[in-house]
Amino acid sequence: MALSFPDLSGAALNDLVEKLTHYAISNGLVIYPPGFKAYQPSVAPVTLYPTPFPRAQFSKGVAISTKFNELYSRVVVDKSWLKQVIADLSKYDRNFTGMLYKTYLEAEPKIVQPVSLGLFRSDYMLDTVSNSIKQVEFNTVSVSFGGLSPKVGQLHSFLNSQGLYGRPQYYQEADLPTSQSMDGLAKGLLEAVKYYETSEKTASTIVLFVVQPGERNVFDQRAIEYSLFAKGVKSERVEFDKVTSSVKVDSSSKLFYKEQEVAVVYYRSAYAPSEYNHPDSWKARLLLETTKAVKCPSLLVQLSGAKKVQQLLTDRAVLQKYGFLDEELLSTFVRIYPLDSSEQGQIAKKLVFEHSERFVLKPQREGGGNNIYKQDIPGFLRSLDEKEWGAYILMELIVPAVHDNHILRNGEVLDESIVSELGMFGTLLFNETDGTILHNDYAGYLLRSKTSTSNEGGVAAGFGCVDSLYLHD
Repeated sequence: MALSFPDLSGAALNDLVEKLTHYAISNGLVIYPPGFKAYQPSVAPVTLYPTPFPRAQFSKGVAISTKFNELYSRVVVDKSWLKQVIADLSKYDRNFTGMLYKTYLEAEPKIVQPVSLGLFRSDYMLDTVSNSIKQVEFNTVSVSFGGLSPKVGQLHSFLNSQGLYGRPQYYQEADLPTSQSMDGLAKGLLEAVKYYETSEKTASTIVLFVVQPGERNVFDQRAIEYSLFAKGVKSERVEFDKVTSSVKVDSSSKLFYKEQEVAVVYYRSAYAPSEYNHPDSWKARLLLETTKAVKCPSLLVQLSGAKKVQQLLTDRAVLQKYGFLDEELLSTFVRIYPLDSSEQGQIAKKLVFEHSERFVLKPQREGGGNNIYKQDIPGFLRSLDEKEWGAYILMELIVPAVHDNHILRNGEVLDESIVSELGMFGTLLFNETDGTILHNDYAGYLLRSKTSTSNEGGVAAGFGCVDSLYLHD
């Protein structure tokens, strides 16, 4: 049985907020606000207390993390199937998915590095109907908050140990797991560096972070960079728009940045259409894809994270084809429909107008703020040509638990209850040609929460906050 939340008000609440703020700033639990100056970080939006979560369901998420990693590796290795799926999808989403795919086809005959690194995050909500975790999405590019997640757990443990939750040791420390995602993701990058240096018989290489200009979430990324440096590997950062003017490729297809050999290209950008507005954007992606550096992710791995692929992987026949007819995986799926001319698509087109309150409409986009919810769906679809509907998937809504936790944002305690989403990080180093897996590991967790009245949940996009777990039986 879960403990109720601490009941703080007045001076006790003010004291908690002050000490939380001081701890967060002292320990790098920060983010830049919009329109920031470099010297003006602020406390990242966080919850006041850890949020309860069933221990058994958390353990299940940990256990299936490496299974999902391997499943997606098999999807990527099955190039003919994945290419056909993406080619069909590209007809509906020519400007982004279509361009990613076109760039991959152009790169394909020139690819000299078959080994790819995935830093993945599989996101779940605890469904109150089944009391089990249900997958929201599987992210294959630029997964965020692995650097800040451990700091939130450490924050809540500190506040608990200081008696700031109303009594000494309000929670048992064993019930407050701190995520290992900062070091876990850095370890994945390290494994890719070691592979590259061994195969190329070289040393002292770097990881090149490809980033957005004016990145507000830079401290999350820096935390992974510093963890990697503590493991003996240096990193550099280059803005996506400046790649072509900043890097060099030698005659053997090795990549260099500031005269340093690059072992791994790590994308913390390049996942949204708005990032490809520079004249050299697609040229940069093609250039990097055809070097010997290990890509995190490669174009094909990024494309495997399309919502359309997620929808197809809920089909038992597709899972069976990949040898993953696993009841633990299957139990995490909700119904996901296409909106095309197939039989399932026709069912979806009927459902969406008769029972829109049960669904969310998702495009092939990452980063928060892109989904259409419930009663907004019919009007949105009517605003499009029906031929364009195939760019979307229709996903059954999960019914999450609502908790009386509170979010601290910009110094203000929001007096609203919250809902939460659990992300499980995983790292996978594998050969896209023959399927050989060189490294596959669970890499920590992320709990993101948002006010229960908000549909969207992106922290950097301004919808949610970072949180930590209180596990209970």
